[in-house]
Amino acid sequence: MRRTYQVPAGPFENTARRTMKTDTRRVVVPQPARPTKDGSVQSEAMSDWVFFRRVLVVVATVAATYLVWKIAALFFLFFATVLIAVLLAGLAGLVATFTSMSRSCALAASSVTVAAVVVAILGLFGTQLAGQISDVFARLPGAIEAGGEQLGIHNAFEQIKQAISAEGGGQLLSRVASLGYTAMGVATDLVLIIVMAVYLAADPRLYRAGMIKLFPPEQHERVGDALDVTASALRLWFLGQLVSMVLVGVLSGFAFWAIGLPSPLGLALVASATNFVPMIGPLIGAMPALLFAVTQDLATAFWTMVAVLAVQQLEGNLITPMVQRRAVDIPPALMLLGIAVFGLLGGIAGIIFAVPLTVAIMVLVQKLWIRETLGEKTTIPGET
Repeated sequence: MRRTYQVPAGPFENTARRTMKTDTRRVVVPQPARPTKDGSVQSEAMSDWVFFRRVLVVVATVAATYLVWKIAALFFLFFATVLIAVLLAGLAGLVATFTSMSRSCALAASSVTVAAVVVAILGLFGTQLAGQISDVFARLPGAIEAGGEQLGIHNAFEQIKQAISAEGGGQLLSRVASLGYTAMGVATDLVLIIVMAVYLAADPRLYRAGMIKLFPPEQHERVGDALDVTASALRLWFLGQLVSMVLVGVLSGFAFWAIGLPSPLGLALVASATNFVPMIGPLIGAMPALLFAVTQDLATAFWTMVAVLAVQQLEGNLITPMVQRRAVDIPPALMLLGIAVFGLLGGIAGIIFAVPLTVAIMVLVQKLWIRETLGEKTTIPGET
């Protein structure tokens, strides 16, 4: 016979019942796995991992962008090395093609020839230009006084001297010292660039193979072809730029000789060399000629300014567009955008190398994205 016993209520039974009735806290029940679009099942842990991985990608992208911003100077230094190495390698290839020399001997001969030309130019015109510059500084007080009198300012040179002395000798010395340190840094960077460029041009296939290995094996041929086309486009751009510089030098030299400026050949060389830098290069190259003209008379200064403006207009609107259209055909708006962007990133160094960098990026985008990814037909500079 089955018996039933009644257990008396404990002292905590009523409290427990009240707690059970009044406890309205939400209990989280694990949800089942949700199917994805392709029919597979994705767990909550997997979804959290995908989100975390995306966050890591965003953080890594931001960190890489900040790092590139901080080491922009190093990037432009590396690109200058690559650009000079590409030019030396191309010159060595031409020498090896038309002679029976090996590639290493052709590279050595090309490097020595370029160095000899630079030294000869500095030797021929450096002393003459130094003498002319010292003569300019000797005539500068009289030119300032004459210009001040034309503007109604008396004792203009004395006022400038008082303004400089009022600034304080300590600040002036600190500025001179900072300019000296900057010049030493530029000279050191230039030597480093030349040495690295020679090593890079001596065995470009070694560094090309190292660059290709950074990509998956199935992309090696594609990346190698893109690097070769980019190097060829940079050589074409430099050839076009060299032609433009020579034409600017010839026109400037003839104009300065006709006006009667001292050392017209040296002034033309300065105008030709500074024409390599877009936008600000022609302005810097015109300053010595204008400075020499001011020391003579106002008529010479006027005609020198007219000649400089005429050469710059010819260079910007006729010579460079015509030459570069046959070389790389870079759109003017894209070139200006590249100058603005790289100038913002690297300052003067960014402006100097803005155009070749824009050419390299344009070639890579046209080849790897427009043609090989989108399948569009396009003409790529430097492609044989």
